[in-house]
Amino acid sequence: SFLYKVLVFAAICGAIAVALALFFKVETISVVGNSRYSADQIVEAGGISPGDNMFFLNKYNASEKITSALPYIETVRISRQLPGTLVVIVTECTAPAAIQQEGKLWLLSGDGKIVDTKPAGSADQYATVKGLTLESPQVGADIQVPEEQQAAARLLLTVLGLLRDKDMLSDVQSIDLSDAASVVMRYLDRFDVTFRWDADFDYKLDYLMAVVERLEVNETGAIDMTQEGKASFIPG
Repeated sequence: SFLYKVLVFAAICGAIAVALALFFKVETISVVGNSRYSADQIVEAGGISPGDNMFFLNKYNASEKITSALPYIETVRISRQLPGTLVVIVTECTAPAAIQQEGKLWLLSGDGKIVDTKPAGSADQYATVKGLTLESPQVGADIQVPEEQQAAARLLLTVLGLLRDKDMLSDVQSIDLSDAASVVMRYLDRFDVTFRWDADFDYKLDYLMAVVERLEVNETGAIDMTQEGKASFIPG
């Protein structure tokens, strides 16, 4: 009786597997969120094609292939819409930061991946990072820095991620990590903003936006965010 139940269970599982293999095929692939890369480039990079099985497709492997092959893509999410549509949702790096080194700019995504290189003369188009030295930089790889700069690199990734999430990165001209006591950020090309290294940047960046909203559009100067619970504006 026990053996019979096991055989019946195995037969049912086999029937389900056969049904999944035969009937749930990828018929349509929809790509969402892309602008720099075409849908065909993204689908090809992921090794996905019509006729693939919807349920046996390794979504995580396909996602890793896409982010590895197409550096500007930061995240990939693949979902199934039965009966036959596969949806690939991508997030592209739209406002990279830059480190100038070896006569060119190395562009960084918000999570610290090197997405591209550009001529050094185009630095004014990006948020330039000072105080870090890249080791063996390579497009598509995460940044590597000397051991003594690793704390600064971790702080940079925290700040870049928050700036990206708050849609502020395109308003930043530079981030200076050269001073071990403070971080200086050029914001809106009007303000030099100083933070402590151990600041709660999530809170401080929201506070910065609130401070700027209260200033006149023609005002420029320095904003000191190093004091607890308040900010000081010094016209200049």
